Amino acid sequence: MKKNSLIQSGIRVAVLGLGVSGRAAVQYLQACGAEVVVSDNRSQEQLLEKEGAFLDNCGVVWEAGGHSLAFLGKADIVFVSPGVPLNLSLLVQLQQQGVRIMGELALAAPALCETVVAITGTNGKTTVTTLVGELLREAGKNVFVGGNIGTPIFEYLLKGPEAEALVLEVSSFQLDTAGGFRPDIALLLNITPDHIDRHGSLADYVRAKMKIFGKQRQADTAIVNGDDPLCRTLANEIGSRVMFFGHGSDCQARIAGNRVILRWQEEEIYDLVGTSLANTTGVLNSAAAIAAARSAGCSPERIRAGLAAFQPLHHRMEAVAEVDGVIYYDDSKATNTGAVLSALAQIGGKVVLIAGGKDKGDDYTLLRKSVKDKARKVILIGEAADLLEKALFGTAPLGRAQSMEEAVQLARAVAEPGDAVLLSPACASFDMFKSYAHRGEVFVAAVERLRAAEAVARAEMR
Repeated sequence: MKKNSLIQSGIRVAVLGLGVSGRAAVQYLQACGAEVVVSDNRSQEQLLEKEGAFLDNCGVVWEAGGHSLAFLGKADIVFVSPGVPLNLSLLVQLQQQGVRIMGELALAAPALCETVVAITGTNGKTTVTTLVGELLREAGKNVFVGGNIGTPIFEYLLKGPEAEALVLEVSSFQLDTAGGFRPDIALLLNITPDHIDRHGSLADYVRAKMKIFGKQRQADTAIVNGDDPLCRTLANEIGSRVMFFGHGSDCQARIAGNRVILRWQEEEIYDLVGTSLANTTGVLNSAAAIAAARSAGCSPERIRAGLAAFQPLHHRMEAVAEVDGVIYYDDSKATNTGAVLSALAQIGGKVVLIAGGKDKGDDYTLLRKSVKDKARKVILIGEAADLLEKALFGTAPLGRAQSMEEAVQLARAVAEPGDAVLLSPACASFDMFKSYAHRGEVFVAAVERLRAAEAVARAEMR
């Protein structure tokens, strides 16, 4: 197990919320010798039903049904999971009493001696994190990939084995409580409005994202999207060595069609033709990942091999099927307007767009131009349907559906051969589905039923 100078034997740490990261935190902190207590919002019955065995096994003192100052005020540190808003009055009171409020990045930071590659941005984090991890593995490195994607970092610190490099997806929520976390290589992929319901404003969202560079030293590397005007402006605030990726002539990882030209000791060319990454978004993601992999010591030959072998992740502009000459795309991971704009830009013809879900405070008017240019019709679902209808009124014909099945049927009715039906919601999924993945799976199942019905109809015509 990785030792941690921050967690001394006998220190009292309260874990706020017993989710995936909360459970991992309890186990790691106890292994470090901390006295751990747990506070959870769920009722006692709900908590015991879901977590009773875990609590018994760990032997921690706990409270349920909400968080109390009396219970948490005895702690030296309160660990907050990424989903816990930091503006809770209780957390403010605890800080005033001298209790330290910390997230997993801050608590883990003293135990990290490996090369750390951290990736943030509004869109593309998971794909680029996965791609960087694959490129490093292709180069023969022992790599841990986790953070906001997959395995919590506490599980790695607790169980090992020790890796040469950590590739971590980090969200704005995690960066809000990052403390002394310092990545050797930090990537900022893009910034568009997202999670405004949590952060309160775009300025505060940006401030959280920029914490990825806050503790970097001059010799560390910052890889920044040179095509994003806001990211370019923010680069002036970074104290480490900045590398741009994008289409500009000053970009060290410059995009030219489906090639990435890297200015290193000498010019290196990475041709993506014939790979799954040979599209607008794929090339941009590749440019960022190539810059990170080279900075981490990977050779050009192994990077090229890794790019050739990479397969896209599910629910990200994933072609599901072609039915009656119409291609259906699952882009359920597109939970903000920036992701939807990227998806629309990748489709050449007309689009029937399925959008909507749980609102996160995004500005849906940002979609107006692209929807007007590309959409044959927009079919709205979920709680945010009224907001989207108001924002998009006059851009394209608008319709409503009460379920994903109905949305797919309505899309089929208006789509013409050569069109695309695109599920790209611009919203969270939790009003109608368990997750964005569940939403995508329901969409795929509805499309598969269409394809099966088409096959039956064709067979009957023979």
